[in-house]
Amino acid sequence: MSEPGLVAAIDCGTNSIKVLVGRVRTDGGVDVVLRDSRVVRLGQGVDRTGELADEALARTFAAIDEFAAVVAEHGVAAGRLRFCATSATRDASNAAVFAQGVRRRLGVEPEVLSGPEEAALVFAGAIAGRAAAPEEPVLVVDIGGGSTELVLGEAGERQAVSMDIGSVRLHERHLHGDPPTADEVAACVADIDRTLDTSGVPLDRARTVIGTSGTIKTLACGVLDLPAYDREAFDGAELSNADTSRFVADLIALSVEERRALPYMHPGRADVIDAGALIWDRVLRRVPVPVHLVSEADILHGIAAAIGR
Repeated sequence: MSEPGLVAAIDCGTNSIKVLVGRVRTDGGVDVVLRDSRVVRLGQGVDRTGELADEALARTFAAIDEFAAVVAEHGVAAGRLRFCATSATRDASNAAVFAQGVRRRLGVEPEVLSGPEEAALVFAGAIAGRAAAPEEPVLVVDIGGGSTELVLGEAGERQAVSMDIGSVRLHERHLHGDPPTADEVAACVADIDRTLDTSGVPLDRARTVIGTSGTIKTLACGVLDLPAYDREAFDGAELSNADTSRFVADLIALSVEERRALPYMHPGRADVIDAGALIWDRVLRRVPVPVHLVSEADILHGIAAAIGR
């Protein structure tokens, strides 16, 4: 039996797939009943081959089977489930195979979000339902496996871009050493800087910076020196950009095995977080404010809120 008011949002990215079941409030915020994720690396090799690998599809379909059971268990009504796919699926020549698998398992048509659509949902999720309105312009940043979204919002207007740089994409492209060499890091940073130079989003206008996504939340755990990945501890935290830059430098110098040993690090993120951390560091070096906020609310909340309208 369906439970009135519940919605379910699934976000399938390049590195992870996430599900949220919750209720949308009148202020646009979301009261979360359940949230879960799996690192499936759907974008494995897409930057090089242009195709979703068979083993990546198998991992992702297995996770979708689990999420289908969760949605059914909570009795989410038909038409109150939305499945959104992002960067890896946009880029893959065999995306139809993926779409067919989603339809078979969930009974819904997967939406392959455009870059601007993804950026808008990221911004909506991070901003809606906040206790206090942040000083504008507000820059919201989401670092995914295949793309990074920058959204600058002021007075209801937004400048947004989805850039083809992400933790998986840039790690596979540049960071082959364990830990990466100085030359590899320099090449990755140069790639990031070239992309930011042409993003079209004026980062130097930001007065509030809000970071979301698994990469940024994991880095926040490290800066805060948390004993575990703790959403309540980092949600809404105000962190120094300089402290984050120092932590990024220390993290990149670790081997993958040493990163996996960190108590807040998801083992499926440890190998590629170096590239994601560099993206975050290069963004923070361009903003005029010395601190940033970390938000647990992200694209899932934006997707859920859109269902609830």
